[in-house]
Amino acid sequence: MAQNYSYWEQTAFVGECDVIIVGSGIVGLNAALHLKTLRPGLNVVVLERGFLPSGASTKNAGFACFGTVSEQLGLLKQASEAEVVQLVDYKCRGLKRLREKLGDDNIDYQEYGGYELFFDGDTNRADECIAKIGYLNNLLSPVIGRADIYAVADEKIADFGFKGVSRMIYNTCEGQIHTGKMMRALLTKVQGSGILVLNNCMVKNIAQQNHSVEVLTEQGVFKTRTLIIATNAFAKQLFPELDVIPGRGQVLVTKPIDELKLKGTYHFDEGYYYFRNIDGRVLFGGGRNLDFAAEQTTEFGHTDRVKQKLLDYLQRVILPGQRFEVDYWWSGIMGFGGDIQPVIKQIEPNVYCAVRCNGMGVAMGTLVGEQVAELALQNS
Repeated sequence: MAQNYSYWEQTAFVGECDVIIVGSGIVGLNAALHLKTLRPGLNVVVLERGFLPSGASTKNAGFACFGTVSEQLGLLKQASEAEVVQLVDYKCRGLKRLREKLGDDNIDYQEYGGYELFFDGDTNRADECIAKIGYLNNLLSPVIGRADIYAVADEKIADFGFKGVSRMIYNTCEGQIHTGKMMRALLTKVQGSGILVLNNCMVKNIAQQNHSVEVLTEQGVFKTRTLIIATNAFAKQLFPELDVIPGRGQVLVTKPIDELKLKGTYHFDEGYYYFRNIDGRVLFGGGRNLDFAAEQTTEFGHTDRVKQKLLDYLQRVILPGQRFEVDYWWSGIMGFGGDIQPVIKQIEPNVYCAVRCNGMGVAMGTLVGEQVAELALQNS
């Protein structure tokens, strides 16, 4: 571990900080920006283990969504109506803050709506979800701000060219973004605020000192008065007691497809599979439910089982009779847990965490980052 820092480096880069944030994803950068907005004089440093954000912030599917009908019904089996409504409100406010902060053009926000697909063999599940549309519209309309959130859209199935899809539910409020552009815009805003972001700086250990925290990294030792952990599923590597379970999402993007019929965001199998249009291509990901144990990992990569399932769905259901080639494969690591709410709390003296967005980091990340920033300032 090198400690050959000059005087200039010690005083301008690696000296004692007011706040160190571990993780330069959506949550970490929003926390940093909010801290500087509330207290411009703070010396805020962000440490990132990777060349780019390491979790899912630049590796997700770019869905600006708050949940399909089947996902809402699944949440209602885990939590009360009030808790589910509160969570939907949180996601919607988070998306609104993201758009206000960065601007729709800078994140390539498009509101084409979203669709939930049900296959020919999913009759019972489709009937159950369709029967609950009125109930969910009534339940969620106060926080969404409109009454016609979900609606049956069977007549559009043929327009998209799907095969084996018998029913479809439309979400009028769902959008999509370009998450690479989003993170570039956020990073530009962060750096313009005087916040230092240091990449390839993996945190190995954290130690309490007198009124400060010592952060041991592969690049040396940092000291700070306040530490915020914003590494989502990777947070358990530093604090094993946190209720955060990693979930790997495997994703592909095809080469451009002539006269692509898809326009919007699409989900099926209770949201475990998801696809969308992007630059004349199809982005398709999911399959974590094929083997939850195998996908509860912080290791990036792919499994043959998931890859073959994604390709099979593309060929049989999404692009039947069309030729396509896969241009990109990647995976991202999300953070899940038994509770539907994110974990935003103090975990040690002067140490805070903001983790577990349950696969909804695009929607929730802005508010989660801002909340942990406010919590840290309250106690500083």
